[in-house]
Amino acid sequence: MSAFLLLSLLTDVLPAAEAEAAPVSDEAQPVTIEAEPAVQEAQPVSNEVLPAVEEAQPVTNEAPPVTNEVLPAVEDLKPAAEEQSEGTDELPEDEVVPGEERQTSEITGLFVERPESAVAFKGKDITFVAKVDSTGMLRKPNIKWLKGKWMDLGSKAGKHLQFKETYDRNSKVYTYEMSIIKVVDSDAGGYRCEVTSKDKCDSWTFDVTVEAAEETQPTNILEAFKRTKPKKEGKPKPEGGEAGEDEGDLDFSVLLKKREVKVEEKEEVDVWAILAAAKPCDYEKIAFEYGITDLRGMLKRLKKMKKFEPKKSDAFLKKLDDLYSVEKGKRIQLCVEVADPNAQVKWLKNGQEIKPSAKYVFESVGNLRKLTINKCNLSDDAAYECVVGEEKCFTEIFVKEPPVTITKPLDDMHVVVGDKVEFEIEVSEEGANVIWMKDGVEITRDLTRYRIKKDGKTHMLVINEATKDDIGLFSVFTNGGHSESDLEVEDKELEVLQSIADLTVKAAEQAMFKCEVSDEKVTGKWFKDGVEVIASNRIKMTHTGRIHKLTIDDVKPEDAGDYTFVPDGYALSLSAKLNFLEIKIDYVPRQEPPKIHLDTTGSMVNKNTIIVVAGNKLRLDVEITGDPAPTVSWKKGDKEITEAEGRVRVETRKTLSSFVIEGAERSDEGRYTITVINPAGEDKAELTVKIVDVPDPPEHVKCTGVGEDTATIIWEAPKFDGGAPIKGYLMERKKKGSQRWTKLNFDIHESTTYEAKKMIEGTLYEMRVFAVNGIGISQPSATSKPFMPIAPTSEPTRLLVEDVTDTTCALKWRPPERLGAGGIDGYIIEWCKEGETEWVQANEQPVEKNSYRVRNLPVGEKLLFRVFAVNIAGRSPPATLQQAVTIREIMEHPKIRLPRQLRTKFIRRVGEKVNLVIPFQGKPRPSVSWSKDGQPLDPKVVNVRTSEVDTILFIRSSEREHSGKYTLTVQIENMEDKATVEIQIVDKPGPPMAVTVTDVWGFNAALEWQPPKDTGNCEILGYTIQKADLKTKEWFTVYEHNRRPSCTVSDLVMGNEYNFRIFSENLCGLSDEAAVSKNKAVIAKTGLIQKPPSYKEMDMSRSPKFITPLVDRCVIAGYSAAISCAVRGFPKPKIVWMKNKMIIGEDPKFIMQNNQGVLTLNIRKPSLFDGGKYTCKAINDLGEDEVECKLEVRVATEKVEERK
Repeated sequence: MSAFLLLSLLTDVLPAAEAEAAPVSDEAQPVTIEAEPAVQEAQPVSNEVLPAVEEAQPVTNEAPPVTNEVLPAVEDLKPAAEEQSEGTDELPEDEVVPGEERQTSEITGLFVERPESAVAFKGKDITFVAKVDSTGMLRKPNIKWLKGKWMDLGSKAGKHLQFKETYDRNSKVYTYEMSIIKVVDSDAGGYRCEVTSKDKCDSWTFDVTVEAAEETQPTNILEAFKRTKPKKEGKPKPEGGEAGEDEGDLDFSVLLKKREVKVEEKEEVDVWAILAAAKPCDYEKIAFEYGITDLRGMLKRLKKMKKFEPKKSDAFLKKLDDLYSVEKGKRIQLCVEVADPNAQVKWLKNGQEIKPSAKYVFESVGNLRKLTINKCNLSDDAAYECVVGEEKCFTEIFVKEPPVTITKPLDDMHVVVGDKVEFEIEVSEEGANVIWMKDGVEITRDLTRYRIKKDGKTHMLVINEATKDDIGLFSVFTNGGHSESDLEVEDKELEVLQSIADLTVKAAEQAMFKCEVSDEKVTGKWFKDGVEVIASNRIKMTHTGRIHKLTIDDVKPEDAGDYTFVPDGYALSLSAKLNFLEIKIDYVPRQEPPKIHLDTTGSMVNKNTIIVVAGNKLRLDVEITGDPAPTVSWKKGDKEITEAEGRVRVETRKTLSSFVIEGAERSDEGRYTITVINPAGEDKAELTVKIVDVPDPPEHVKCTGVGEDTATIIWEAPKFDGGAPIKGYLMERKKKGSQRWTKLNFDIHESTTYEAKKMIEGTLYEMRVFAVNGIGISQPSATSKPFMPIAPTSEPTRLLVEDVTDTTCALKWRPPERLGAGGIDGYIIEWCKEGETEWVQANEQPVEKNSYRVRNLPVGEKLLFRVFAVNIAGRSPPATLQQAVTIREIMEHPKIRLPRQLRTKFIRRVGEKVNLVIPFQGKPRPSVSWSKDGQPLDPKVVNVRTSEVDTILFIRSSEREHSGKYTLTVQIENMEDKATVEIQIVDKPGPPMAVTVTDVWGFNAALEWQPPKDTGNCEILGYTIQKADLKTKEWFTVYEHNRRPSCTVSDLVMGNEYNFRIFSENLCGLSDEAAVSKNKAVIAKTGLIQKPPSYKEMDMSRSPKFITPLVDRCVIAGYSAAISCAVRGFPKPKIVWMKNKMIIGEDPKFIMQNNQGVLTLNIRKPSLFDGGKYTCKAINDLGEDEVECKLEVRVATEKVEERK
C-alpha cells in the first residue's frame, strides 16, 4: 500500500520535474524540518529521486529502501543543529531556535497578507510583502520592520534596505514592502513585522536564510537512474509478457554520487572565545561577522563568562567597569582607584589622548582619579582607556539616543505647474537625521530639482517649479516615526484677456492682429490657413508682456485668409479673418461738408452717454464722412487728446476715428468732444463717459457687544459706491493670529449691523466686511480690533443683610457660581423703595469685595436691594433680596467678647511688647474707656486704639510698673459691660541673702540663706547651689531647683576647703548674680598627723630646653596647617613665635597654644606669602632656647601643570 501511494505521488510530480526541473516539491519539505541549515543542502537529492521512480510503477516494496538511504544523511546533520543550539545559552524571547516551531504573537486580524519565511540567495534581491486592511481604522496604521528583538530596520533604510508603501483607495488596503538589495550573509536571521493602530496591534515573525547562488541542474534527470539485474528467486514476472527495461531494482547510488553536495569544510570557530579575548569596541564588528543579531543577549552571556578572579594590578586598586550606559545630553563619570596617590593618569578615547576642557573634566582626590563627560552626544559613544605608567584599563560607553519623533507632520499639497512647493516638518530634536523619499526612492542632494533645508527643528524639502513629473507620494523618515504627503500637480489654465478680431483692409494699408493672454511667459505661433506664418520685412510678429501682435504692412490681395494664434503648450487657438477690400474710384472733383455718424446703440444708457466698467477697454469707433477728408479733433473738457499711442489714444483713418481707453480708470470719467473740419464745413458731437467700478471697502468696522458665542458688528457704508448702488455686504471672521478667514454669509446682507454667531467663548476674533454692487465685490475693509465672545456671569449668590443703621445698610454675598472666560471685574449695587420701580445705583465704580455698605439712605423707609456681577460682557442677572429692609438702627446691648487667653493672668517679661485685641458689640456704636487699678490710663505710657468692633491696648516695651488690673468699660446710654484683664510684667530675681555654712561633719556641710529682696515680680521657683574647692577654684553644680532656703552638701573631699554660691530662680530664669557663702567649709583629715619632711626638697628650677623640635613642612595653599614642638623649663618659660626673625604679634591669622609645654602654632588658610622660616623661642629667668623649621606653601594647580 505504501509503495502504491509513493508511486501515485511521484506520478503527479513527474511532469513538473521533467518540464521545469523544480528544485523542491511541497511534499518533500517535511523531511527538512529537523535541521534547517543543513537539510537545505540535502534537498536537491530528493528532487532527483522523484522522476526516476515513475519508471518503476509496478514495483511495490523497492521504494522504502530509497528513503532509508536518505534518512541517514539527515541524521548526520542533526549534530550540527545541536552544536548550534549549544552555542546560544540565552536567547531573547523573540529569537527563534532552529528546529523548533516559531511562536507567533497574538493576531488581532489587521494583516490581510503576512510576510513569509524565505530562502535568499547571496548577491540577489528579495522582497517581503505585508498588507493591512484599514476599513475599521480612523487613522493610518503604523508599521515597523524589526530584526531580532530590538533592531529597528526603519533607521537603516538606504541602498541595502528599501521600504515602500502604497494605498488602494477602493479596497482600503495598505501594502508595505521591505526589499533587501544584494543579500549578504549578515542578513540571515529572524525578522518581525509589527503593525499598530490606536488600541489595536498585530505582529508576525518570519525567517530569512541566506544560501550561496544556485547551480544549474542537468536537463535530463532520467539518465542518472540505473536498474540492477532482476533477482532470480521469489521475483514474479509482470503480467502481459517480459518486463524489458522495467525489469530490475532502481539503483539510486549513481544519482547520489553525481548529486552529492560538496560542503566546504570550515574550521570550527569558537565565537565566544573570540569575543572573550576581544576589546569591547570590537564586539559589534564580531557579532555582524558571525551573524549574531541579539547584542543584548550576547553581552549578558559575556558578563557571565567573565566571572573569574581578576588579575591583580600593581597600579590599580579599582579598575573601570566593562561597560557604561548614558542617555544623550546627560553627564557620566568614570572613576578608578590607583595604588599610588601621587600617580598621574592619562585618559584616552579611541586611542587618542583627551585634553581637559569644559566637556572633559579631570579630578584627582586622594587615590581616586575621575573623568567627567558633560552633555554626552553620539560622538562620545566610544572606547575609553585609563593609563597609569605601563598599565591600562578599558571600558566602553554606550550613548542612548532617544527616538526622534515628528511633531508637525506633512500636509497633502495641490499645486499647478510652475508653482513652488515646500514640504515642511518639525521634529523633536535639533540636528536630527531625516531621510526624504519620493515613491519609495531616497531623495539625495545630488538631485538638483530638490533642495533640502534645515533650520533647527524644522526640515524642508523645496521644489522651485513643480512639473507633472513631481506627482507622487513624498515621505520623510526619522528613527522614531515617519510622515507622508500626496503631491498633485495640475496644468495651469491659460486665460484669454483679449481675442483677435476680424479685419477688413484695403490695398497698401496695414493689418494688425492683436491678442492678450494671462501669462507673460507664454509663447506662440501664428498660422495662415493652417500654414505657419514666416516673418519677413513686410510681416512682423512681436511679443511684449502678455500681448502678441501680427503686423502686415502694405496689404496685398494674397494676404487675405484665416489667421490663427496657437499658444505653446496649451490646447487653445485664437482665430480671425482678414478681408481684402478692392476699391475702384472714379474721380469726380466735388466737395462735401463733414459729418459725424455717431452710433448711439450698444453701451450707451442714454443719448451720448457711455458706461464703462473700470479696468475694461473702451474703443469708440466714429464714422466720418466729408470731401475732402476732414480733420478730426478729440477733447476732454478743454484739453485736446493728440496721443496716437498709450493708454488713452486716438486712432484716425480716412473715414473712421477711434477713441481708445486701455484699462479704464475713474479719472477717465467726464465729457468728451469730437470735432471734424474741412473746407466745406464743420461738425461737432459731445459724449459723456461714465466709469463704474466695484465700491470702496466699508469703513470703521467694530464690535459693539458680545455674548457667550455671539458678537454684534457694525460698520459704515463705503464713501464711493463705484457708480452703482450698494446691494449689500459680505462678512468674514478669523481667530487672532490665524491666516484663515471664514465666510459668515453667502447671501448678501443689506444692513450695516450684523450679529455673528457660533463662536467660541474666550477666543479672540477679528472681522472684515466686503461691499457688493452691480459690478462686483470690493476689497476687504480694515480688520476690526480683536474682540472676545464672553457671556456675563451668573447672578451672585447668598445675598444677606449684615448690618442696618439709621442711614446705612451693610450687605454681603457670595461670588457667582459660573464666571466664564471673562472672569469678574466687580459688583454693582442698586436699591429702590418698596412698591416703586425706579432703581438707584449705590456705587459709581464696581466694587471688588463681596460686601458693601450702602450709605445716605432715607431713614425709616423700606428698601429693596439687588446686586449685579460685572465683567467685559456686561451685567449678570441680579441677585435680589426677597424682603424689604427697614432703614432704622436696631438697639443692641453692649457686650465684650473677652478672648480666652485674657481670662487668666496675662504674664510678659520686661522689654516685651503687649498687644491686647478685645472685640465687642453693641448698637448704636458704644463708647469705650480703659482704667488701671481704678485710675484712668496715662496715654503717654499705654496706647489705646478703638474701632467700631474692637479695642486695642498696646505697650511697646513693657516695664514692671505696667503690672496691674486693667478694666475695659463699654457703654451705650445707661447700659454698660465691663471686663478686667490682669497684666503681670516679670523680671529675673536678685541673689539670695546671708548664705552661711551652719555646720560641717564628716564629708558633709549644711547651708542656710535668706530669700532675695527682689523676686522679679513673681514667685521664686527654686535655687541652684554650686561648690568650689580652694585648689582648683572651679565651680560645680550640686543642686538645681532646690525649693527650700537650706540644704546639705555631701560627698566632699577630705582635706579640702570649700566655698559655696547660690542663684535664685523664677519664671525668667536664674538671677544674674549669685550670693557667696560668708564662711568656708573645711573637711579635716581625722586620725592623721602631718610630719614635716626630714629631707631637703629638690630644686626644680631649670632653664628652658626643647625636647621635641620643629619639623620642616610642605602644605597646600588654602588648607589650614599647624606646626608644633615641646619645651621643658621652670619657672614656666615665656614663649615667643617668629617668622623670618620677625615676632608674630596679635595677627588673627595665627593661633598660638600652650598645653602643658606642648606648643602649637596654627596657620589659617596659608598663602604663598606665609612660607618661610618659623622660630619658636622659650625664655625664663635661668636662660632661653629656640628651635626653627622651614614651611613651604604650594598651590594646588602645580600638580596639574606638572601633568601637562
